[in-house]
Amino acid sequence: MSQQQYPPQQPGWGGPQQPFGQPPFAPPPPKKTGAGKVIGLGCLGLVGLFVLIALIGAVAGGGSGSSDSKSADNTKVSGSTSKGDKAADASEGSDTKADSEKKSDKKVVVFKVWGTAPAGALGPLNITYGSDSDNRDGTFKNGEFKATPPLDEDALYFDVTAQLQGSGDIHCSVTVGGKTKKAHAAGDYNICSAQLSAGLLGGWG
Repeated sequence: MSQQQYPPQQPGWGGPQQPFGQPPFAPPPPKKTGAGKVIGLGCLGLVGLFVLIALIGAVAGGGSGSSDSKSADNTKVSGSTSKGDKAADASEGSDTKADSEKKSDKKVVVFKVWGTAPAGALGPLNITYGSDSDNRDGTFKNGEFKATPPLDEDALYFDVTAQLQGSGDIHCSVTVGGKTKKAHAAGDYNICSAQLSAGLLGGWG
């Protein structure tokens, strides 16, 4: 029998020899040096620095924005206050106007006499006006007479009379709530008499 031949040992190799015919194991890859780690850490540091600067800028910008928004809110509040003041002034003005309208709407009786009525032997034009329970004397001046006493809702009628004193031409009227009664007299001692009576339902006509 022939003996198996083994390759000679290579110098510098230690330990057991690989059998003949099998390739040797590949050597482990060389380890990386620390230079890559240093470069990586440096890049991370730059990125962190930029992030920190961006955060500081955002915080500073947010603070100024909040102050601007506060000032804007204050402006809105002051604007709404001024609008509220204007609305209050307008409401006061409308209340005053309403009060004046109420005063003007207060019901009165209007008595009038107008025309030409020279004084005669018995004196000037004789005028009497009022209601069924209140009669008064009026004075004719500058060709007219007018009186506006308050309306008595319980009165049955209102009337005015004007008697000439020898000559003249006169008109007379009584007005209540937009309704008017008129009369006319001319010459001698004639009498102008106008009367406005309360209706059955309380109206004047």
